[in-house]
Amino acid sequence: MHFKLIVALVDDTHTEPILDAARDKGAMGATVVSRVRGEGVDVKKTFLGLSLETSRDMLLFLVEEHLSREILETIERVGDFDRSGAGIAFQIDVEDAVGVGHQMELLQSVVDEKL
Repeated sequence: MHFKLIVALVDDTHTEPILDAARDKGAMGATVVSRVRGEGVDVKKTFLGLSLETSRDMLLFLVEEHLSREILETIERVGDFDRSGAGIAFQIDVEDAVGVGHQMELLQSVVDEKL
């Protein structure tokens, strides 16, 4: 079984809906890193030197490769990424992983249905 790491940088208001939707599409869990900051094309506005940007979260999903594209597209839709600065998500190949044996048993039937 091969895995992908999906990394999503999202508005914190979208974190819970994205986690729920990703789980519905086959993600077995996620790691959430709260209050991350990023820079985009548009320069962020300030007021008296205080940043006006919204809080962001980084979501990390280790998912089976056959499920990854559908989960990635779901994150895009639920996170409303069509808006400028709403978020970004991408996937990376994972060469090896440990500690996921219990997930592999659960995923096998789901992946078999996809194939």
